[in-house]
Amino acid sequence: MALASTTGERASRSGDLSVTGIHKRYGQVRALSDVSLTVAAGEFLTILGPSGSGKTTLLKVVAGFETPDEGDVRVGGRDVTDLDPAQRNIGMVFQNYALFPHLTVERNVAFPLEMRRVAKAELRTRVAEALALVELTGFEHRLPRQLSGGQQQRVALARAIVFRPTLLLLDEPFGALDRKLREAMQLEVRRLQQRLGLTTLFITHDQEEALVMSDRIAVMDNGRLEQVGAPRDIYEAPQSPLVADFVGESNILSGTVETAGATPAIRLEGGPVVQVNGDGATVSPGSRVRILLRPERLGEGGDNRIEGTVVEAIYLGLSDKYRIRAAGGVELLARIAASRDARRYQAGDAIAVGFHAADARIIEVR
Repeated sequence: MALASTTGERASRSGDLSVTGIHKRYGQVRALSDVSLTVAAGEFLTILGPSGSGKTTLLKVVAGFETPDEGDVRVGGRDVTDLDPAQRNIGMVFQNYALFPHLTVERNVAFPLEMRRVAKAELRTRVAEALALVELTGFEHRLPRQLSGGQQQRVALARAIVFRPTLLLLDEPFGALDRKLREAMQLEVRRLQQRLGLTTLFITHDQEEALVMSDRIAVMDNGRLEQVGAPRDIYEAPQSPLVADFVGESNILSGTVETAGATPAIRLEGGPVVQVNGDGATVSPGSRVRILLRPERLGEGGDNRIEGTVVEAIYLGLSDKYRIRAAGGVELLARIAASRDARRYQAGDAIAVGFHAADARIIEVR
């Protein structure tokens, strides 16, 4: 297809995004505070955060629907801070699809080309190419109400790419889909983005979605960027308790350092002494710390052992999840892979779980 014919053509259409020192207030509410971020040409970057974190406001600033109080936005090296949305050459897909109900699929996809006064012959060619890319050839004359949710989403995506945007913005585009369809669309959109080499900014509050789709993730909270990094780094090496707790299930445990070193010994509050990964943390005996231990890292073996009582047992098919109360009231989540020979515990059972020092890391020193 011509929309993705060569790497050179992809690179010439796609541009990097740079936002620098963005501030935005609504009255006394600080929506964005000194946000700076770059997205490389062809990169898929996800803004991840809870409701009210500022992620949608940031997208609106990039799109041109909101003007920042301070800072600038550059797309492909061009300052677009004061340009209207129509002048930015940015494709957008929203959760509600925003299709015209009275127009056919073909006319919906053609709309941005009509606004740009593209010649009819070229318009028909581009629309056909875009529909082929999203596997909707043959649906040209249907109305949106005659399509499934996933098909409507594909139409919205075709309309967003048909005019060859410099940047693609996706604002929680899968929120209205059921889980199975949402997972299928995640993979389809990611494959299409990679095929076209489109610089993409994706907004979601779904941690799993962000981990699956992204080259990098930027975690936001209260209008600030908390951490930016590759999905594995965000999940395995969060830089704050907030990031650790928001991205995936977590056990965040408090304790006091008894001995320092590469694997500091930490006495958990009311619990045993455990050894953890001290990489990147500067601690000394007596330091108060918080450590991260992911539920799936707990099992039968390891350098550390914690005994307790099962409070809740949840069967998840491929694994069993246990909420465990240990000494001193410490509560843990453990997610243990299911196997034919593995014991399955019930509420009230005594249980001992272990973990390796490398699997627990210090995320805060007080």
